[in-house]
Amino acid sequence: AKEDALKFTGTVEEVLPGNMFRVKVENMPQTLLCYMGGKLKQHKIRIILGDSVKIEVSPYDLTKGRISYRL
Repeated sequence: AKEDALKFTGTVEEVLPGNMFRVKVENMPQTLLCYMGGKLKQHKIRIILGDSVKIEVSPYDLTKGRISYRL
């Protein structure tokens, strides 16, 4: 399951409650609804508006993703 994820780079456009974010992906016209991955939560890494992030998206649902790395 994790090996099949699509990887993209984008920027955070909106910060939502509950560790959710709207991320604008470089190669896609729409924004994705993303949540923070486990290691980001575990190490209390903060993500703010305008940050560049790496996200993983399931090939089955291209509207939601997981933030895996903050650049």
